[in-house]
Amino acid sequence: MALKKYIKKILPATLFSLYHWKMALLGALWYRQPSKELLVIGVTGTSGKSSTIYILRQLLEQAGYKVGALSTIEFYINGWQKLNDRKMTTLGRMQTQRFLRRMVNAGCDVAIIETTSQAVLQYRHRFINYDVMLLTNLYPEHIEAHGGFENYRNAKIELFKHLARCAPKKLRGTVFPKTAILNGNNEQAAYFARAAHGVMTLYFGHKDLPWYKESAEDRVVNFADVRVTQEGTDFTVEGQAFQSPLYGTYTIMNVGAGLAVARVLGIEWPVLQNAVAQLSQIPGRLECIDAGQPFKVIIDYAFEPVAMSELYKTVVGFNPRRIIHVLGSTGGGRDKARRFTVGALVGKKADYVVVTNEDPYDTPPEEIMRDVASAATRAGKQEGLTLWQILDRQKAIAHAFSLAQEGDAVLITGKGCEQAMCVAGDKKIPWDDRVVSKDELLKLGKHF
Repeated sequence: MALKKYIKKILPATLFSLYHWKMALLGALWYRQPSKELLVIGVTGTSGKSSTIYILRQLLEQAGYKVGALSTIEFYINGWQKLNDRKMTTLGRMQTQRFLRRMVNAGCDVAIIETTSQAVLQYRHRFINYDVMLLTNLYPEHIEAHGGFENYRNAKIELFKHLARCAPKKLRGTVFPKTAILNGNNEQAAYFARAAHGVMTLYFGHKDLPWYKESAEDRVVNFADVRVTQEGTDFTVEGQAFQSPLYGTYTIMNVGAGLAVARVLGIEWPVLQNAVAQLSQIPGRLECIDAGQPFKVIIDYAFEPVAMSELYKTVVGFNPRRIIHVLGSTGGGRDKARRFTVGALVGKKADYVVVTNEDPYDTPPEEIMRDVASAATRAGKQEGLTLWQILDRQKAIAHAFSLAQEGDAVLITGKGCEQAMCVAGDKKIPWDDRVVSKDELLKLGKHF
């Protein structure tokens, strides 16, 4: 990391880009171009990428595929699993190629790679032979890092152009067509469909939205009748009934994306129905922590307004007596405007707000917290009565639990199952919201 920062400092931007490109090429050659030996699925979008990969990996395994996956949640190779402790979504070129080679050596058929717009800018996608590229959604986010929404969108569009340039390969003796799978409910999908010229383009989503109706002949999965129950979520896909143990109507978009890929691979409906019914909890995504307390504790990765709004839709469905929300925001040049947006949103929707540290990087955490809290105050919260700023995240979580009573819901957002907190000086402090929450609940256990 130190060497990379030094190189970036001394090289002009164009030469630094060339450095990234050469590293991508070196990684592919060093590990003997492993992506040529796998069916490679790229997953991109503003949100839902990791959840979609976690779901898709399970669907494919139930259908008999040996799968490797790299995402914000985990590194996974045919049964071997490790939570992502790198605080990086798309790994560096050498690391990704090394994992792909390990997948080949482990007998994997399929590799699923979470691929971000930042990764595209640093050529981390280059010299990876993708077969499928999936867009979960796209909306304004990460704007400051890219210098505008159009630049952000174009970075992701480049992935679909790259897909179109990739050489065809065989899977189980058959040449697999390069395929773009798009969220038909997202109005940005049209840009990606045009970018993937010459590639088979398929859609997933709800049938009752205008843009989607125009492309109805192309759809792969069209889900409807979504209903949240005490056991999870029920829905239908192309007339087929599904029952999922996962909560959240927005989670069904991730399931739908996974089903689209599975159908492209020719997996039959009964296999998929059985696989969806057995889906396991996605780590740090609407994950409930139960230590016998009389209130709900929900850990979720949501850190931006759209995902947080969707989270509230699900939580409100639990009919909590009150909602107590622990949150922060990210520093280090990430979208500063997001602090005020999420602060205002939570200030309106939660009964109590506890603002704390998240991933400050090199930004003073108190500055980030003040911004979030100021927006919550303008939304009606009062410092010391319904709003608190507590720098120590563990103490913030403990305070939220001390406020909670029977029937309440405590939301802890922004980190999910992440294994570290990034602070100044490129330091990573070991961290896991789920572990800390369990520890604090156990301390309170005698009072339940």
